[in-house]
Amino acid sequence: MLNDWVNPPREFSMAPFWFWNDALDEAEILRQIADFEAHGVYGFVIHPRVGLPRDIGWLSERMLYFMRVAVEEARRREMFVILYDEGMYPSGSSSGQVVAANPAYQCRCLAKIDLDANPQNLLNPLNLLTNLVATFQRPNGQRIAIVDRPLDAVIRGLHYIGEGPEEDTPPAADLLNPDATATFIHLVYDRYAAALGDHFGKTIRAIFTDEPSLLGRPRERDVWPGTTGILEHVNAYLGYDFTSHLPALWYDDEPDAARYRDDYKRALMHRLEETYYRPLYAWCEAHGIALTGHPARGDDIGCLRYFHIPGQDLVWRWVLPGPTALEGPESTQGKCSSSAARHLGRRRNSNECFGAYGHGFTWEEMKWLVDWCFVRGVNLLYPHAFFYSIRGPRKDERPPDVGPHSPWWDTYKPFADYVCRMSWLNADSEHVCHIAILSGATDLPWEVAKVCFQHQRDFNYLELRHVWEDVEVTSEGIFIGGMIYKAAILDGPLSIPEEAQPALERLAAAGRLIFWNGNRVGLQPALFPSLDPVQSIETLLATLDRLIPPDLTAAPPTPDLRYRHVIKEGVHYYILVNEGLTPLQTTLTVSVKGRATWIDPLAMTEIAAVEPLDLTLDPYTLRILRIANERISEERISEERISEERISEERIGESANSLTFNPQSPIPNP
Repeated sequence: MLNDWVNPPREFSMAPFWFWNDALDEAEILRQIADFEAHGVYGFVIHPRVGLPRDIGWLSERMLYFMRVAVEEARRREMFVILYDEGMYPSGSSSGQVVAANPAYQCRCLAKIDLDANPQNLLNPLNLLTNLVATFQRPNGQRIAIVDRPLDAVIRGLHYIGEGPEEDTPPAADLLNPDATATFIHLVYDRYAAALGDHFGKTIRAIFTDEPSLLGRPRERDVWPGTTGILEHVNAYLGYDFTSHLPALWYDDEPDAARYRDDYKRALMHRLEETYYRPLYAWCEAHGIALTGHPARGDDIGCLRYFHIPGQDLVWRWVLPGPTALEGPESTQGKCSSSAARHLGRRRNSNECFGAYGHGFTWEEMKWLVDWCFVRGVNLLYPHAFFYSIRGPRKDERPPDVGPHSPWWDTYKPFADYVCRMSWLNADSEHVCHIAILSGATDLPWEVAKVCFQHQRDFNYLELRHVWEDVEVTSEGIFIGGMIYKAAILDGPLSIPEEAQPALERLAAAGRLIFWNGNRVGLQPALFPSLDPVQSIETLLATLDRLIPPDLTAAPPTPDLRYRHVIKEGVHYYILVNEGLTPLQTTLTVSVKGRATWIDPLAMTEIAAVEPLDLTLDPYTLRILRIANERISEERISEERISEERISEERIGESANSLTFNPQSPIPNP
């Protein structure tokens, strides 16, 4: 194990987005790949990007030629490649080719028309593609119509207009239309299979789909996602006729408007699973390659069941030290992808990180963000991005370059090795965690998650769909994917599907269901009227401690300390991170006894840990408490013993393991 820890197999390398954003040259592609390898980067995502010349169009013969050059060089160097499925983003339109193939596949929406203000609008001959959905007379006498019609929506293009920075804007496709998705698959995925399929499952590990959006990048406002016949699918999913509630999508004074908007959003996301994610997953499964990437929102967990490598995306400085680390939808995304992977039986989960963090992005922020991911269980990073070129406007296109054009490139290899080690540690390991925070397919709760983080109670998010699909629920808790959750937390007014109720009732009867009410005065879980809401942090922690003895405690209390406990090959690892901006000092008590050492996986040093376990952590710092449990034989401890001095810089076992992708679980039922 020591060799793997110091020098993990190359499959655990980061895989940066490699922006192909200028005129391409075969020799330069080979030079940059060699430079990646020399700096400890053994994989990459080929991302055709704005700035390409027009003679290198999306999936043209010239583009595919250069892709083959890169893939074959990666094969020669025992590196791996991930293909990107769009000419820029969001995914699903094949750089406008889907709409070009059939104009009926243009992105569509639901829009409202004020009939009193414009009574002839529906009869306008320019609106031949508009379908009337319903008309209403509101309580105030206003007459409106809801229509399904094409939307003026685009995606980002691959080519500058002139010298830039203005860009082409291809039309967005209708992702709720399965025929449009089938066309997208044919134009992109089948094209990749024909041109590069001999490398699938070997050098080419996966295909990346990027934040598919139901409205693309809309040029109109005051519309909702939709497609022709969408109400049929919405009604079937919700179990009631939504038609009469359509005005609630626009008018706050409609009865229960917030509830019906939430219902409509949930129904749309379920439809997107069926029309987009599921077909892509099935295609990749059939072709022996993984589907990776991420959805549009950081707290979308339901659709991750259709990823072989579930992922999320740290972008636009939405997560940084301070409140955003623990508050808001984006704060959930690290646990979102790792929880999904755990429960779906996926070996890897990912994060596309650093996108558009700006030219002021620092080394310290980069280190903080990767540690933020690692302590939440992420084990594959897609840094955004390594720029092929920074000529002209390219330098300012969603900066920064975090690779070859960065100020830290000359000293990058120790950081790349560190990422590799931490990814190795989080993969193929047992997660010691007995708290589940229940969620829907979207909108992961973050309030109670913040309490757990700040008091060192580790948890995973568990989508409620699992409760009736593939878990065992007994008086002892929830059993899924090798996890045993002895406490399940409901945070706020979560919509509880009827199918989930029997299992939750069993948990409630066993005293293992906690309804966290926080400061929401008067809120009561309608399905469990006898369940007393927990409204204070002290009561929540006492309830958790009664059900689950703490795995780790810190004295004095240390709200900036995050931890994750994993077991790999019988050895316990406590991953410890200071997410604050000031040094922390505390004394730890852990549930595991044995020979303990402190490891710095960046400097790769290890020293003995003695009682009491006093911990001092500077900001932007991660340490590991490694404990060889007393049950492990002395012979094994002897084999694994390493010097308490700095580990030798000698690197062992540089050859990469096989990158062959083995399809995992069969396609899940909807």
